[in-house]
Amino acid sequence: MNVLALENQLCFPLYAASKEIIKQYKDLLDPLNLTYTQYLVMLVLWEDEAISVKELGKQLCLDSGTLTPVLKKLEAKGYLVRNRNQDDERSLRVTLTDLGKGLHEQALEIPYKVTEFLPLEPEELSVLHELTTKMVQKFQEQEK
Repeated sequence: MNVLALENQLCFPLYAASKEIIKQYKDLLDPLNLTYTQYLVMLVLWEDEAISVKELGKQLCLDSGTLTPVLKKLEAKGYLVRNRNQDDERSLRVTLTDLGKGLHEQALEIPYKVTEFLPLEPEELSVLHELTTKMVQKFQEQEK
């Protein structure tokens, strides 16, 4: 077996599949004026309307250099506000605005539409989700 052959790489099918899935999100997110990364931020904020930037980055596996420009763009669109934490001036807090909350209803169908596009059976999607989640959790544990 040629270990350097593209078809023998574990990372390539993950990369290619991720790219295709994100491409499908684009058409669904355009009406909301969101990119995929901005959508991920909104997913977290729809669950927890106020969160520290540090915790948000941790949940999304994004460093501050990547996250800060995303947050600035979302703030410019009026979807969130960034404020200093009153208890700790060094910490920034992100809070969802009413406009950002309003996007929640419009986004409810997106996960279903993406799932319809995926060429796998529900059981296969469940296994894939379980395995990729496990892999991410293991990586996060190694970083601690």
